[in-house]
Amino acid sequence: MDPFPLPNIDQLVDETAGCEIMSFLDAFRGYHQIFMHEEDAEKTAFMTPEGIFCYLVMAFGLKNSGATYTRMVARVFQAVLGCTMEAYVDDMIVKSKQSSSHADDLREIFAIMQKFNLRLNPKKCTFGVQGGKFLGYMVSRRGIEANPEKIQAIINMEP
Repeated sequence: MDPFPLPNIDQLVDETAGCEIMSFLDAFRGYHQIFMHEEDAEKTAFMTPEGIFCYLVMAFGLKNSGATYTRMVARVFQAVLGCTMEAYVDDMIVKSKQSSSHADDLREIFAIMQKFNLRLNPKKCTFGVQGGKFLGYMVSRRGIEANPEKIQAIINMEP
């Protein structure tokens, strides 16, 4: 069992308050970007009509995959986490106090990703916005705001 902890969601969301501009990033098949240790790959064996196969990359659902991925993110992005970036598993936010520094902040994140051969899912990324959804919360410069999806039932209630 790997006891590496997940970050505190409330703290991550609170850290976005006061940021003028943000970019929301999503890792492309995050767990699959980590190769299995050769000796551990055989422990992931599964059988199909075509034969017996092993995962060569970390699969979602393995006992320690969440902790392993979180540790990797913490190590790879240690220089920027808590400063210009927050991350929770494969959801990341690049945040800048001033719009003028956002391109440089993104450039730094992309350089780290390129160095470690990490990829993003462009369909799930949003760049250079004043707010958006992060970990189910609507975040902006003002902090946490009501998520319209979550309050729609209340809005639609009859008096």
